[in-house]
Amino acid sequence: MTAHPPPTAPFRDPQLPLAKRVDDLLGRLTLDEKTSFLHQFAPAVERLGIAAFRTGQEALHGVAWMGPATVFPQAVGLGATWNPELVRRVGDAVSREIRAMRAKDDRVGLNVWSPTVNLLRHPLWGRNEEGYSEDPKLTSAIATAYTRGLRGDHPTYWRTAPVLKHWLAHNNETDRSTTSSSVRPRVLHEYDLRAFRETVEAGAVAGVMPAYNLVNGRPNHVSPYLREHLRAWTDEELLVCSDAGAPSNLVDSEHYFDTHEEATAASLVAGVDSFTDHGTDSSQMTGRLRGALERGLLTEADVDRAVRRQLSVRFRLGEFDPEYDPHDATGEFDTPAHRALAQEAAEQAIVLLKNDGVLPLAPDARVAVVGLLADECKLDWYSGTLIHRSTPLDGLYERFGAERVEFAEGVDRVRLKTSAGAYLHVPVAKGAAAEVRGAEGALDPALLTGRTDLPALTTDADGTELALADWGGGVLTLRAPDGRYLSVADDGCLRASADQPGGWIVQETFRLEPHGNGHLLKHLGTGRHVSVSADGVKVADADPEVFELVVAERGEEAVARAAAAADVVVVVAGNDPYINGRETEDRTTLRLPEHQERLLRAARAANPATVLALVSAYPYAVDPDGLPAVLWTAHGGQAAGTALARVLAGDVSPAGRLPQTWYADDADLPGLLDYDVIGSRQTYLYFEGTPLFPFGHGLSYARFAYGDLTARAEGETVHVSFSVTNTGDVTADEVAQLYARAADAPVPRPRRELLDHRRVTLAPGATAELSFGIPRCAFGFFDVAQDRWRVEPGAYELLAGASSEDVRLRTVVTLDGEPALPRAVVANGLPAAGFDEYSGIEIVDRTKVSGDAVTPAGPATGELVYRACDFGRGISEVTVEVAGEGTVELSLDGGPALAVLLPAAPTPGPYDYVSLSASVAAAGVHDVHLRLRGPLRLAHVGFSG
Repeated sequence: MTAHPPPTAPFRDPQLPLAKRVDDLLGRLTLDEKTSFLHQFAPAVERLGIAAFRTGQEALHGVAWMGPATVFPQAVGLGATWNPELVRRVGDAVSREIRAMRAKDDRVGLNVWSPTVNLLRHPLWGRNEEGYSEDPKLTSAIATAYTRGLRGDHPTYWRTAPVLKHWLAHNNETDRSTTSSSVRPRVLHEYDLRAFRETVEAGAVAGVMPAYNLVNGRPNHVSPYLREHLRAWTDEELLVCSDAGAPSNLVDSEHYFDTHEEATAASLVAGVDSFTDHGTDSSQMTGRLRGALERGLLTEADVDRAVRRQLSVRFRLGEFDPEYDPHDATGEFDTPAHRALAQEAAEQAIVLLKNDGVLPLAPDARVAVVGLLADECKLDWYSGTLIHRSTPLDGLYERFGAERVEFAEGVDRVRLKTSAGAYLHVPVAKGAAAEVRGAEGALDPALLTGRTDLPALTTDADGTELALADWGGGVLTLRAPDGRYLSVADDGCLRASADQPGGWIVQETFRLEPHGNGHLLKHLGTGRHVSVSADGVKVADADPEVFELVVAERGEEAVARAAAAADVVVVVAGNDPYINGRETEDRTTLRLPEHQERLLRAARAANPATVLALVSAYPYAVDPDGLPAVLWTAHGGQAAGTALARVLAGDVSPAGRLPQTWYADDADLPGLLDYDVIGSRQTYLYFEGTPLFPFGHGLSYARFAYGDLTARAEGETVHVSFSVTNTGDVTADEVAQLYARAADAPVPRPRRELLDHRRVTLAPGATAELSFGIPRCAFGFFDVAQDRWRVEPGAYELLAGASSEDVRLRTVVTLDGEPALPRAVVANGLPAAGFDEYSGIEIVDRTKVSGDAVTPAGPATGELVYRACDFGRGISEVTVEVAGEGTVELSLDGGPALAVLLPAAPTPGPYDYVSLSASVAAAGVHDVHLRLRGPLRLAHVGFSG
């Protein structure tokens, strides 16, 4: 008899529709197997020939955590390019490197947790470096480009599967897993949801990751918005992956649920499909899921829904069709093209903020490059390990020649003297291997520990001179002469062992605390002080050593010497991405650290031709007066130094533009937890003060003239065109920006709002004719009275120019629309969170599943205003749904109180609502004013009679 091979399972048949293949495979899995798929590390199913799978490969600006890879500029730097096509090419290169690395190391995943589309609402947010812009339109344009590059352009198979982070309204690291962002409906729809929506609708997104925080009192991991909004934007099966540890937070830190089974079930039902918790150990999460199933909190259908979404992504990645997958076992890694692209991106990200003519530098200039970042190429938590490295000093040496470049880092040269009269001494590390943090790759670099193979610090009569840098707030690093930073490993000993500060908990930072006639040296990573005893130099809980700081040279002295010997000084200042502003840590001020201010003052005093080059993950409030030129770039990746030198020399005309407002002072900022960009006048959209540098700002070595602005409305599109001409004498890029403003808005609208932009390269004398097709809906706003988007009929001013404030051309277009209607309160009542104006109010969860309520934000009274409420021929009664205890006072048009409602007794819990009624007489259209007192939740107001 002839043996026939077993028939091919339908899920292995690439000719079948995707949905049929997914359903077939899903039907072959047991409940236990399906449950196991819901953890980040899904195991193999050998009986079906299914490989293990993990979600979550970090790739924000290059492949991260898995060892050497091409390192591109930080995300905020990519945003500063204002160049979606460039960013698409960066995403394409990153995805090809992921494929190449996976071919050699199957730990490298294809489900990519990038990009971050959280809007850069507040410049003190520690993760500012991870976002693209404060503007939703620019953010979505850059994010869409990056996801398209990550996805690849094959119609069926994706090169990688990008997941957007972090859903939703997440801009604070301070208490990030317990704070709630109070987001009113207009801000939700017009601001926070928009960047996600437009990127998802573009079709190259595989999923999203909820953020740690709560929104309107409800954790993002059980957000109804996942169903109500996210999944309504696309027909694709989106995979929602939890953030690390967030499932446990629902019980352990947020106390939102009593048990982990309840929390896990609620997350899965809300739309979380993959749980990232407890590292590679899936037993805890699968145990919780099984417990939830046994308790009836989940059904197998709930599990199937989540597994189906994961399988859909895996099929699109070609996992089950290796012979058809065009990306399988292919890729490009550290190619000349990728190196050139890294340099191009770094060049395009540089923003010239001010230039009085000192730039570009003369070809024969003698240049002093000084500052704590002058010879640094810094990485961040989401960087790969450098293969190539270019610092500003390297770039200037290469461009001008070492003989024409002076250098001074500006560190303080110090020794630390003990109370016994000896000095801290760094022993020579004979035969020690040079190690770079993260070079070996790690699925979780937070687990990497410090080195213990190097000799610990000792004391002797002479000591070792250390390089001290103060990064702000008294946070110091100390570096030995061999370039290694003082660090503390698990054994508590101090060693000069780290190539750079880094790690989830940085072990290379210290603080000198005044104590008597000396200082205690506190190690910030452990929170303990340094002691010196017979056991050596260690951190300990008792007997801290009192040190005398002996200064051999102040940093400004070296800077002044270098500056005096040069024609032009370039002060390179900014931040270390691991210190004072990063994931888990917000900044406290916009000011430049005092150590760096000292260096800048010394350079200016020694040489008025001082250029300030800021290299940072976020804006600073610096004083540009007296400085002939100021530039900014994010940490620019492996080619940062070469790029900066080429811009300084004029080989490249700068054309980066600010992706967020640079404020002049801390006093211009709202509270970090104030998410109401409308009410507190945040970002360029609403800010009414004078910024230090406005959104979209950036200068060039060329000049550009704008002309011929025309606009016409035709159907659902507004057609806009204008010309841009290079009137300078060098080829350069210009970023032409188009904004709109509602001329006569019935509600607060943006001062101006970006509609579109175009980055164009123009030779001297060349003109570009730019045309834009703007959807009419782009002129709309979210009408809380109608609970939907609406375009107000009337005049809209169109503004074309070089920044949000540098407007060159204006015209007006008149649009048809829907006129405002009064609120039909007799039929619909008033959803409490649908207010027009408020004070002293925060939005909270009406129930743990869905809905919003409002409550006073503190012990003071909260007030709400609902405009244009139509009572028709008249009503005689008002009814409120409330929980808790306190009072609701109602008045019309700001007049006297017409009704005061309060529960007879406090309700049992915050979700136990009661209805209270009172007599009220009203007819016609009025503004309803409500005043809330006490720990009371108001969900709804109804009118009848």
